[in-house]
Amino acid sequence: MMDSFDTFLQNKPLYYKEIDHERVHIAYGQLKSHIKHPRTVHIVGTNGKGSTGRMIAHLAYKSGLKVGHFSSPHILKFNERIWLNGRDSTDEVLEVAHQRLFGILGKALSESLSYFEYTTLLAFIVFENCDLMVLEAGLGGEFDATNVCDKALSVITPIGIDHQAFLGESIEAIAGTKIRSIQKKVLLAPQVYDEVLEVAKEITEVKGAKLYLSKCPSERVTQLGVIAEERSWGNYLVENASVALQALDILDISYQIDDLRTLELFGRFYPLTKNIRIDVGHNPLAAKAIEKALDKKVVLIYNSLDDKDYEAVLQTLKPKVKHVEIIPIDSQRATTLSEIEKAIQKVGIDYSYFEGKIDKNEQYLVFGSFYVVEEFLNRMQKKSDVPK
Repeated sequence: MMDSFDTFLQNKPLYYKEIDHERVHIAYGQLKSHIKHPRTVHIVGTNGKGSTGRMIAHLAYKSGLKVGHFSSPHILKFNERIWLNGRDSTDEVLEVAHQRLFGILGKALSESLSYFEYTTLLAFIVFENCDLMVLEAGLGGEFDATNVCDKALSVITPIGIDHQAFLGESIEAIAGTKIRSIQKKVLLAPQVYDEVLEVAKEITEVKGAKLYLSKCPSERVTQLGVIAEERSWGNYLVENASVALQALDILDISYQIDDLRTLELFGRFYPLTKNIRIDVGHNPLAAKAIEKALDKKVVLIYNSLDDKDYEAVLQTLKPKVKHVEIIPIDSQRATTLSEIEKAIQKVGIDYSYFEGKIDKNEQYLVFGSFYVVEEFLNRMQKKSDVPK
């Protein structure tokens, strides 16, 4: 008797010290002949993957295509990771896909796969009747579970220093690990580090792939600027939208820019209320984009996972922060509260602990990770506000 999808997933560890890069290829090899394979866009990078991928998926879906978007992690419910034709997958769809996948792979192989590997293959089953599948890589690129299938296009979003233990210590090493996942065509988003472009040129040359550099015609900049103002987007979301449009152009998929007006980017510089924004960013690159996007000083509701450079994040946000309210989070990877306190003191910002009170005369930014946003939403009992 096999477990239900929920139970099966709960029994999988989320993190592994050592990762076996072969097993997902073995599992995909077993699955491949049982499913259909839509055109696939692979989104790889450090920041902006979720919003860029969702923009591509949303616009393609609005143009009349059947579209799936696989992203991670989720904020409140796993279903957010497997978005199909304009909405999160239902429990029933996930359960049916699980029964089928488990049946094809068998118990031993299904149980050996990591949480991310199994759910990536599950997405392939959910999306098999789509015209387009948008796949967001997890940590890396080259060795990521999402890198098992053929891609029509790879989109490389801004690359920064993150997950060094897995990806390498330098920008060149991290960029190499990510960009080596490309096949025939690659679109490079605007980058903070020049080294990323050099690495992209080298790898595309070796692979004989076509490299497209991000460009945005001035009339498009104007159109996106109007939408961004209406939707209260920061400038980095305009850049991500521009990359998404260019990706659709390369794929020869038609779209209406105005359809971005109906896009919900929950958790991405998202205005939860008039005075609270939530953002799932968690590294210095994300902090830089948010600092630029904020037009007034905020109370920062914050915490961090222990593998992040939280001191650099706080230093970057400091010009726009009145004071910090630390929100404890429940994760085995959370930094100890005393370490967060030490970093805030070192950067020189006043702080206290979040007690669930929101002053209507203050502006708030909830930032630091998916866990921080989830904890805040649960505390505020705002679940009814989450766009379904």
